[in-house]
Order: sequence, then structure tokens, then C-alpha cells
Amino acid sequence: MITLKRTNSDDIDFKNLVVLLDQDLAIRDGEDHAFYNQFNKTDAIKHVIVFYENDIAVGCGAFREKKEDTVEIKRMYVHPEHRKKGIASAVLAALEIWAKEVGYDYTILETGKNQPEAINLYQKLNYTIIPNYPPYEKMDNSVCMKKTL
Repeated sequence: MITLKRTNSDDIDFKNLVVLLDQDLAIRDGEDHAFYNQFNKTDAIKHVIVFYENDIAVGCGAFREKKEDTVEIKRMYVHPEHRKKGIASAVLAALEIWAKEVGYDYTILETGKNQPEAINLYQKLNYTIIPNYPPYEKMDNSVCMKKTL
């Protein structure tokens, strides 16, 4: 059985998935991890989606307001054993629906060049590459993207 739960950053399943995400990013980001990590704090995120497969949390994502009409997608993660099943697409679609429901027109996100699978996913889901926005404008490893909801 598949379930998507709307919650917030206090959710224990979300917190546990974020620990795994951060471990993965520490490897992928290498020397740049400390820089990126400072922008990935999860306290006080009001909009979180947790994806469950057979009552086990296997994926997550979140958004927070970046500008009046724009949210930033954050903390997208799917457990490695559950990848290639459409979970990330489902989480992202749920986040986009929720963002639209609460009045936003655009989503933006930052991912890294060392995450080609993420870049491919976002492009497949109609995200376009944009100039890097602050605080990523001077980060060569960053890829920033945008989508109109």
C-alpha cells in the first residue's frame, strides 16, 4: 500500500529520512558539503510530504517560501532500495499541488552537478535550468531550476 502524508518538519519519519539524505550529500558534495549544509536546516518547515510504502517511510520532500509567489523545494530524498519506482516524481507532484493550493505560482530548487539523476528527474518534470540564485550564485557545483505551477 502506498500513502503520501502531508506533515511538517517535526515528523519523526521525515527526520529519519533527512539523516540518510545528509549522509548521501556529504559524500556527493565533498569539500562543498559544509557550505550547502548550512542551507538545509529542517527546523520550522511547515510543508513536508512523506511517502510510505507498506507503512514504511521511503521518501520525502518539502518546500518553504522563497518569495511571495515562489517556494523552494527542499530535502528531496528516496531511500536507495526504493528508487526507480516513481516515488520522487510522486513526492514532487504532491509538493507542487500543495504549493499551488496555498497560493504559490512557482517552484525553484537547487541541486548539484554530482546528482545527475536528480537533474534528469527535474527536467523530465518540466523544470528548466535558471541562473543560480542566492546563496548559490557562486557555486560551480550548483544547478538551479524553476517551474511554473
